[in-house]
Amino acid sequence: MTQAAHVTRMAVERYLDALNAHDADAVAAAVTDDFVNEHTSALGSTVVGRAAYRSRLDGFLARFAELRYEIDDDPIVNGDRAAVPYTMTCRHDGHPVRIRGMFRFRVADGLVAHRVDYWDGQEFARQVATPDPA
Repeated sequence: MTQAAHVTRMAVERYLDALNAHDADAVAAAVTDDFVNEHTSALGSTVVGRAAYRSRLDGFLARFAELRYEIDDDPIVNGDRAAVPYTMTCRHDGHPVRIRGMFRFRVADGLVAHRVDYWDGQEFARQVATPDPA
């Protein structure tokens, strides 16, 4: 593994460990000032900048109780880029959720600079749907 790939892997692991620990300050500390958090799902929303991202983290972590990202396979790391398949589990409004997805990361100076999250918003909506009263 090249030095750049090692730095990338360590930055991604630090970021995911902070998310799994539900530590909003540590998550924000793992990203660059100009961090881009991009979602491909219509249910997600993109945010740019560490400060804007940090301002949303407490609410996100509260809504996604017991949040956990389990890495499904070895991440693919090439220089400053990584692709990480995951299974996310949590409780959202009391509903258990299990979603498979893929993160794509770009790392700069040992911090996550760009994260793209690919996940199925329809599957998430199905899992958190409240049944109609009978």
